[in-house]
Amino acid sequence: MSAPPTDIKLDPPKETPFTTAELAQFDGSKEGKPIYVAIKGLIFDVTAKKEMYGPGAGYNVFAGKDGSRGLGKSSLKPEDAVADYSTLDQAEMTVLDDWVKYFTKRYNIIGKVVD
Repeated sequence: MSAPPTDIKLDPPKETPFTTAELAQFDGSKEGKPIYVAIKGLIFDVTAKKEMYGPGAGYNVFAGKDGSRGLGKSSLKPEDAVADYSTLDQAEMTVLDDWVKYFTKRYNIIGKVVD
């Protein structure tokens, strides 16, 4: 991961509650609708990187859901893109925490997963 550009202007974090069903509506499949990715329950608006998170893109597996386990395991397998990260070992938890830091510096936090 490279250092974030210094010109990124982020909004203050929001705490808007989203259920997993509501979050699933923001998977990039509907033109004009934002793309959201959640990590450890925090929801990030990644719409600006549609080429990475949109349909057919490499990280689309995480769009519209909390894919914490997959991020911690550095896995793009759909079965790993789930919210439950309780099985991650210490090294994987460090990777997951690094992803949270990375996203926090680059994308607006628009809410939290509530279920």
